[in-house]
Amino acid sequence: MNETGNLSINSENFLPIIKKWLYTDKDIFLRELVSNACDAVTKLQKLNVMGEVELPADETYAIKVVLNPDNQTLQIIDNGIGMTDDEIKKYINQIAFSGATDFMSKYQEKMDSEGEIIGHFGLGFYSAFMVADKVEIDTLSYQEGATPAKWSCEGGIDYAMEDGTRAERGTTITLFLGEDGKEFMDEAVLYAGLQKYCSFMPVSIFMDVEKEATEEEIAAEKAESNTLHITPEEAEGLTKDDALEKLAEQNKEIEPEPLNDTNPLWQRQPKDCTDEDYKAFYHKVFADRNDPLFWIHLNMDYPFRLKGILYFPKLVEQMDVMEGEIKLYANQVYIADNIKEVVPEFLLLLKGVLDCPDMPLNVSRSALQNDGYVDKMNKYITKKVGDKMVQLFKNEREQYESFWDDIGIFIKYGCMREEKLYDKVKDALLFKTTDDVYETLPEYLEKNKEKHENKLFFVTDENQQIQYIRMFKEQGLEAVILSTPVDKPFSSFLEFKNPDVKVQRIDADIADTLQEKDEDASEAKKQADAFLNETLQTKFRSLVGSENLKVSVESLKAENVSAMLLLSEESRRMMEMMEQYAQNPEMKAMFAEQIKPEETLVLNRSNPLVKTYLSLQEQETKQEDCALISRQLYDLALMSHRALTSSEMTAFLDRSNVLLGKLASLELNQ
Repeated sequence: MNETGNLSINSENFLPIIKKWLYTDKDIFLRELVSNACDAVTKLQKLNVMGEVELPADETYAIKVVLNPDNQTLQIIDNGIGMTDDEIKKYINQIAFSGATDFMSKYQEKMDSEGEIIGHFGLGFYSAFMVADKVEIDTLSYQEGATPAKWSCEGGIDYAMEDGTRAERGTTITLFLGEDGKEFMDEAVLYAGLQKYCSFMPVSIFMDVEKEATEEEIAAEKAESNTLHITPEEAEGLTKDDALEKLAEQNKEIEPEPLNDTNPLWQRQPKDCTDEDYKAFYHKVFADRNDPLFWIHLNMDYPFRLKGILYFPKLVEQMDVMEGEIKLYANQVYIADNIKEVVPEFLLLLKGVLDCPDMPLNVSRSALQNDGYVDKMNKYITKKVGDKMVQLFKNEREQYESFWDDIGIFIKYGCMREEKLYDKVKDALLFKTTDDVYETLPEYLEKNKEKHENKLFFVTDENQQIQYIRMFKEQGLEAVILSTPVDKPFSSFLEFKNPDVKVQRIDADIADTLQEKDEDASEAKKQADAFLNETLQTKFRSLVGSENLKVSVESLKAENVSAMLLLSEESRRMMEMMEQYAQNPEMKAMFAEQIKPEETLVLNRSNPLVKTYLSLQEQETKQEDCALISRQLYDLALMSHRALTSSEMTAFLDRSNVLLGKLASLELNQ
């Protein structure tokens, strides 16, 4: 048989597929060709099960990937179903006609759900021309009496067919690598590509490199095979027969190991997997030396099929939360990492594998966003994650608390992205408090209800806000720690979901229990205090250049606190929102125009320094000192509120030296 012709391109099928499958990575050809080989084996196995063909019970199946750098060829060899010349004409010459689809249609009624056919696209074979100048197919069909057929094409639309040379059932695809494929002549590059795409394909895959050995290499190998490697101790008393036996054992060829795992952990039943299995799989796939905290094994068969394992990693650095990795597979064939249109967004903070046999991966990503399968899958995964959190919280509270610093960011983010997750885990959300304990929101509110009702106080920086924390602790109060980037939007989200609870930062207001209340104050005293507040407010506004600053003199229970700066919760949230738009000048200007920060400087009348300061206010000759102390009090309050700028810090240090000098002079002159 000799035939030449032009490839028949069915434009109705070809053009849409081209639009949906734009190969951006050259190494993708390995996935396409090796998965086609897997399909060839799977089809044969199915025909055997269905009684369409009889195969020996001990039949073994394998795929060989053979590199020959000297000839610049790469071969993918399988012992699967093979093809006749008519099938080559149908499935190869007519581009975009999927052989897998046709096979499934023909045998649909007899097929079960096991051993899926991978290829549904009909274009994958032609990815070979991304790296090859010429491609040959040498194949022999399983059908009785079939003759081998050979097909070749040099990258255009012209092909040639003739009788093949293959003597055993199966297919050999030979790629004559060109300039675009020269990198795959490197054994390490080829192996890395196979590991990337084929590590879990369902048929054993072996890689081999054929090289023309030099005379020196042949001689060295012969000498090595005739040299017995033993220790002097082992040589004592060794007979000739023993030596020959040891030499034969030494030269015995080691059975090659497949580069892939044909039965990956996610395909097994959870009851058949040990903790060590899960950890070993995690280390292998994600190259993370740390053990995962825990995992969720997904195993759904109805109403849709989904298998996988989600791992909750231990965070070494806070930024690790941005390094999640969800690997997507279809029938054990790697597709991609972190496909946002498929994987629920909040899962992208985790690590794991998802195998989705029913995923319509041959449609555009925009279509996937509205696909019913994706929606069902997301709901199922969200439910499984929520169930796991609740289970740990109820049954292993101590262990759950030990995990919280690592998983808290993920759970909070997930709650904001998926309402169903929040509904599931809202009573298992933990907050670490300034007393170094973990409490749920109901537990916190119940514990503090006698001191403040339905308020959740929080801190964002334990070092910066230590003064406020200390005041709280002295009065038996506690605040929760919300210090991660996700906590800013989460605090607003929490208040939205719990409208009866006021969520505010610890420096937003003075808790009633921190103040000394003067219930018997006369009207005259109240008026005098109001006048003092107004007078000081005018002075401080001028001093710090802020027309919106309020000043209030209060009696606090903590005498060691001289001054506090309060920023209302609403103002702080608006300022944080403005920061988010810092890269957009128009938005930033709009917010800056609308935001008038409600800052209040609280001077503590119970503090000795403030008492002295207030008495100096009445002395005309001490106004210069009052100005110094005023600014110092303001900066002391500001330091517990935010970090000073470089100019503010310089002025503070200079002023501190002046004040200490005056104090030293005063002490020396007494």
